[in-house]
Amino acid sequence: MLVSLGLTEQSDRLYRAILRRPDLAVAEAAKELGVTEEKVREELEELTRLSLLTPTWRRDGRLRVVAPKAALDSLLAHQQAEIVERQRALAESQAAADALLTQYAELHPEEPEQGAERFLGVEAVRAKITELTADVRTEIISFHPGGPQPAAQFEASEPLTTGLLDRGVKVKGVYQDSLRNDPVSVEHARWLTEHSGELRTVPSLPMRMIILDRQKALVPIDPADSSLGAVLLREPGAVAAFCALFDAVWATATPFGEPARRSLDDPGSQPRELLRLLAQGYTDEAAARRLGISLRSERRLISELMEKLDAQSRFQLGQRAVEHGLL
Repeated sequence: MLVSLGLTEQSDRLYRAILRRPDLAVAEAAKELGVTEEKVREELEELTRLSLLTPTWRRDGRLRVVAPKAALDSLLAHQQAEIVERQRALAESQAAADALLTQYAELHPEEPEQGAERFLGVEAVRAKITELTADVRTEIISFHPGGPQPAAQFEASEPLTTGLLDRGVKVKGVYQDSLRNDPVSVEHARWLTEHSGELRTVPSLPMRMIILDRQKALVPIDPADSSLGAVLLREPGAVAAFCALFDAVWATATPFGEPARRSLDDPGSQPRELLRLLAQGYTDEAAARRLGISLRSERRLISELMEKLDAQSRFQLGQRAVEHGLL
């Protein structure tokens, strides 16, 4: 199926029908697929836009496909461009979220309940989360940076999660790809998905975050150190910004059960994210923390990147990454 590459189910069926029967006519295609000719023409326009079909069908009514290899190369190029654009939009959303959080912390240190509430320390935050989840009605979405989580943390969260799922609440969480290397974290991820929760992973996350019913957002006072406490936001504009950030990350994240992206050609892969962090001036230690991996693993990734890009130094690695369009 080419649906994963951007085609609809209908356009995928039509493309395969044309592959089987070159020079298929519009009327014949409509009859074979059990749809109207108008619907077939809509799908033909989409296939033509994606360069899977030659535009000659508009003149003579005969349907001729582009050679499959060239067509798939074009389709992958379209999808690659869309991923790059989503990554760019995601980076802008992350920057906007950081700026918004900083602004709230500076301008509203003692905000009343209608605006922002501050909870200092891990225990105060955990108590507030327990209180808030009791009132959730439809959905709870969250970011969990930092790589593998302690077993005790999973054990403490599972009763709360079970209560939410039993009430029909949607539970969606984004973790880091490094979670996949930890047996305890993998077991929790499997438990969550088996109980109808949804879990996806990305190479790195901007901060820890919980959003309840898309009406309240609990975010760290300091994104770099969530142990300091959290801010609970209720104002619609602020909450909408964090919802947009979550949706952008969720759209590019890899569902648990599918292999994490490792290819350099994929903008959403861990190697590409490491290159981006290094280009932004992160030290090895800071980059490892952002990816939720050990310093040893981070340096092994750098060695692999240098080997793949035939680079003899960090500086040359940056040059090679730019030459290959990776930065």
